[in-house]
Amino acid sequence: MTMSAAPWNRVEGKIQPWHLDRLAIVYVRQSTPQQVIDHAESTRLQYGLRQRAVELGWDASRVLVIDEDLGHSASGLVIRPGFQRLVSEVGLDHVGLVLGVEMSRLARSGREWHQLLELCALAGALLADPDGIYDPAEHNDRMLLGLKGTISEAELHLIKQRMWNGRIAKARRGELAVPLPVGYVRLSDGQVVKDPDEQVQSLVKLVFDLFDELATINAVLRFLVDHGIEIGVRARSGPGKGQLEWRRPSRIVIQNMLRHPAYAGAFVYGRSRTDPRRRLAGRPFTGRIRRPREEWLVYLPDVLPAYIDTERHERNLARIEANRA
Repeated sequence: MTMSAAPWNRVEGKIQPWHLDRLAIVYVRQSTPQQVIDHAESTRLQYGLRQRAVELGWDASRVLVIDEDLGHSASGLVIRPGFQRLVSEVGLDHVGLVLGVEMSRLARSGREWHQLLELCALAGALLADPDGIYDPAEHNDRMLLGLKGTISEAELHLIKQRMWNGRIAKARRGELAVPLPVGYVRLSDGQVVKDPDEQVQSLVKLVFDLFDELATINAVLRFLVDHGIEIGVRARSGPGKGQLEWRRPSRIVIQNMLRHPAYAGAFVYGRSRTDPRRRLAGRPFTGRIRRPREEWLVYLPDVLPAYIDTERHERNLARIEANRA
């Protein structure tokens, strides 16, 4: 019985000598920093494509690994410097072959994927994955690559849908680990409690008392600044994650404290949504728009330990709105 040739060996004359004079680019990507840590085998396989390029005829010195996008999503919502570098090299006719473990590593966005295909077709560059080698200038290969891109984009939609369903289900049970406002900490078992530092608790109570007395956010801020009072904040990331840091108060911090329903004991989720048109390049957390209260996705009263009662919270919101008017 004759063994069929491996996909990598069924090159069918697509690789020409002038391809070998150009670069073979290995594009390495994982969607999140956590995936880089948890899925080390996937990253290793991607780096292993360097040897595949050598086996296909490229000199090792002509194989370029682009891995600046480790920890960057390919959904098209964030800037990917590695992908932009890849597109630039292809457009400058420097590339003979682009290698990836999966086509989805290159782009989940149909726009970016077809842009890359068009550039490769114009420049004569080939694409390759473990299933074979493709020439985007040939009709059959272009159709197959287009199908792979469509499947990749649909896969992204399904992944996002599954993640969203799980996230909203946890939120409706009040178990979703959302970022906590000043004055709260999350224990190792997931339980949310008031910050164990009594000075932090006293400061939170002071802010609400000052707002009752002074009536405006700016007046509260002036009082804190004039008396040298700082806000105790728990670091959310970095080597000092969870440690208490004392920071100069700001208007946005005071406003968020007065508006946040958690201080009245409510667990809420979905108070804002993202408008892609307002998102700034390189700043993934921008473009957020506050939803009206009736559009919040989850509102569970009496779930968290409260600093104030619901009636007082409602009065604060009404006063803030009146001050704006």
